[in-house]
Amino acid sequence: MAKEIFDFTAGLKKKLTIAFVVGAVLLLIGAMLPSGGHHEAGGDHGGDHVENTHGTDDHAAADSHDEGHGNALAEASGEGDAEAGHGGGWFKRFKIDFWINNVYFTGLAIIGLFFFAIQYAAQAGWSAYILRIPLAMSHWILPAGILMVITYFLFGHDIFHWTHSDLYEVGGAHYDSIIAGKQAYFFWPLEGGSFPIFFILRMVIFFGAWYLLFRKLRSLSLAEDELGGDSYWFKMRKVSAVFLVIFAVSSSVSAWDWIMSIDTHWFSTMFGWYVFASWFVSGLAFITLVTVLLKEAGYLPQVTANHLHDLGKFVFAFSIFWTYVWFSQFLLIYYANIPEESVYFVERFLSDHYSPFFFANIVINFFLPFLVLMTRDAKRLNVFLKLVCVIVLVGHWLDFYLMMTPGTLGAEGKFGLTEVGMYMMFGSVFVFVVLSALSKFNLVPKNHPMLPEAKHHHI
Repeated sequence: MAKEIFDFTAGLKKKLTIAFVVGAVLLLIGAMLPSGGHHEAGGDHGGDHVENTHGTDDHAAADSHDEGHGNALAEASGEGDAEAGHGGGWFKRFKIDFWINNVYFTGLAIIGLFFFAIQYAAQAGWSAYILRIPLAMSHWILPAGILMVITYFLFGHDIFHWTHSDLYEVGGAHYDSIIAGKQAYFFWPLEGGSFPIFFILRMVIFFGAWYLLFRKLRSLSLAEDELGGDSYWFKMRKVSAVFLVIFAVSSSVSAWDWIMSIDTHWFSTMFGWYVFASWFVSGLAFITLVTVLLKEAGYLPQVTANHLHDLGKFVFAFSIFWTYVWFSQFLLIYYANIPEESVYFVERFLSDHYSPFFFANIVINFFLPFLVLMTRDAKRLNVFLKLVCVIVLVGHWLDFYLMMTPGTLGAEGKFGLTEVGMYMMFGSVFVFVVLSALSKFNLVPKNHPMLPEAKHHHI
């Protein structure tokens, strides 16, 4: 008899606990290493490295990137060590890594809800058997929101250069006219350099809206299990449409707030799409990986190679879409060669610290998924799907690392046990929350009206 309820066994919980402990140990080992992750040439002012090279009133510092990123960083590091909140070393990396992981796994959570909602809005039937997996992913939204707010109040001064009040003092030694011109976006209705009420308000509203809509969709889905009928499907379709409109706006603005504002002088009109593409393909990879693993464990017998083929096509297609957005953003900035735009890629493309990750990002997130999943058979075989999904989940975490680390740590940025340990800790807790949620309701919606279509799905 097919299993309908996922059994979150003590053995599986033990494995996740071990993964968390291993991550914590790696994090502590990273802290105890002689260098502590601290780059001596960068001093203890790493948080200012990137921002001070982004340009002064007339972009002189941004131009210096064309002459050599290393020289610009060295000049920036000598500007003074007195600014508050800019400690170097391992703890600085810890703060940045914590933010990176929370943003990344927040994306997985909201993409779970996005995937769930879009199936209803599009009246899709093929996915009816796997809808509870993305719904379970959305249980991370509330913990992620709490962590996001707490992390900002604890570490925001080190993550976001625009939080420093002396940047807004006209005539002051650190006055920055470009950042001061953007103060309303962060601080409205207050003055620049005070409490960023508008920034925090957006964060709270976004998480609040996502969580409330998740609770509504979850309650309707579970009510459908108990009571049946088509009415719940139609209600979920309406709520899903509302969520998709809110998601379209909030996902882009949150990408500007939580990632792009780290490099305050730089902006890209494609950045919201870029972050969405990275989030979406990561979420698809997680859904596919969990589906395959559940099926191998004896669950979801109704899921066939045809359903896996569709999931594989999604991962394949959106790996290409991510590459398209990445290349479009890079090519336009490279071709225009405007200093305040090109500095973003100079920091990553020409830096000895980040150039290996820059090229690894393309290889891992485009070439490997593209080559492995190119054939029809590869999309229907568990071994290839698992391989690509793991690659994508690691690769796009690296993409977020590359988005945020240069703008915060500058020349002090490193990759090592600290980063691996933090990723393992966040990942194990996220998976624990998802599997715990899966164990609390039927893996397959009992009375979903599209179940017959899903049963006969063939491609």
